[in-house]
Amino acid sequence: MLDDTLAVEEDLYLLEQQIRYTYASPVRRLRHRLMVVPRAVHGSQYRFDHGLTVSGGPVQVKVTSDSFDNHVVEVRAAAVTECLEFDAWALVACRGSDEFIEVPPGSVDRRHLLAPTPLTEANDMIIDTARGLLAASSGDLDLAERICAWSHEALTYQYGVTGVRTDAASALAGGRGVCQDYAHVMLALCRAAGLPARYVSGHLVGEGGSHAWVEVVVDDRLGTSGRTVAVAFDPTHNRRATRGYFTVAIGRDYTHVAPTSGRFEGSCPGVLSTRKRLSRANTHAADRLTTMGKRREAAL
Repeated sequence: MLDDTLAVEEDLYLLEQQIRYTYASPVRRLRHRLMVVPRAVHGSQYRFDHGLTVSGGPVQVKVTSDSFDNHVVEVRAAAVTECLEFDAWALVACRGSDEFIEVPPGSVDRRHLLAPTPLTEANDMIIDTARGLLAASSGDLDLAERICAWSHEALTYQYGVTGVRTDAASALAGGRGVCQDYAHVMLALCRAAGLPARYVSGHLVGEGGSHAWVEVVVDDRLGTSGRTVAVAFDPTHNRRATRGYFTVAIGRDYTHVAPTSGRFEGSCPGVLSTRKRLSRANTHAADRLTTMGKRREAAL
């Protein structure tokens, strides 16, 4: 049973995800990486329990963590005949304020978060815009707010016109994109302005798909002296990412936290289908899922 002093029903959420790859012909030497299980702790967010099952053939499953302390699942299979399916669930909750995410001392390399990546490389337009926003700002948080608003206005949301390899400059040139493009534009501007920032992959309560936003790392001069915090911004919606946002993984850009990625040998590409949902849960459902998870774990 969940500890009632921890599992406050109105703060408990259930994240359910089903990821399925279907292959027209058998594939071999499959290597797959999943980043779908939320981090154990992230600011006021914490993970009570989780479960993951893999079906479709004999597989080897290994759980690791990366340099950002994300939960990484590595899957290997010598052969997959028809399909491979991942069913994951996690119980997550928030305790206290989520406006500022405390960053443990020594856990962040600012130079690493300031360095551009292939998806956040700044062109002349991004550099000039960053300089203008920096000159007009009164401090780090004000600069982040201005960059978030500018990124929101610079793009029109449209699905299907960009892809996972579209960089910030290309998205800006086209003027359209999805949440990861908004996040990459904001990251490119932050880094060009000297503001350390990281990409966030997660979910919004009630929505069916994944979402992306940005965390800016600043010194919290309003709180404890010398404390470093991350402040989350959602440039897609032009707002702070606080209540209703649940983090799965953090990294330098999308490629570091892609929910699903991998490779295999075969004559046909895999066809991906997904179903995801983040919703409120109650303690009875939580206990049931925890029991089921332990049974499945014992069966593996």
